Amino acid sequence: MYLNAEPIDFQKDVIEASETTPVLVDFWADWCGPCHMLSPTLEKLAEEAGEKWILVKLNTEIQSDIAMKYNIRSIPNVKMFYKGVVSEEFIGALPESEVIRWLDESLPK
Repeated sequence: MYLNAEPIDFQKDVIEASETTPVLVDFWADWCGPCHMLSPTLEKLAEEAGEKWILVKLNTEIQSDIAMKYNIRSIPNVKMFYKGVVSEEFIGALPESEVIRWLDESLPK
């Protein structure tokens, strides 16, 4: 499942939702080529995951205050929130196999 609303309600859609389900936040921008390469992979995996985790896409140009709060200096940047805090993250456009491995290692058991 993924949420692609602009702007997102970060408190509700990420912090509160992560209390029960891991939430992956894809920090991206429209001008970012690697972001456009990673997005289809994340969206596909989110659909396949069903309700195991939620993908939220956050445009850093629209919600720069949140990007600054989470010290986003390079995009794409994917952070996993669980129980209201960042539990894992990666930077860059990883290939699908690497994203799958990262998810396997990072999702709460």
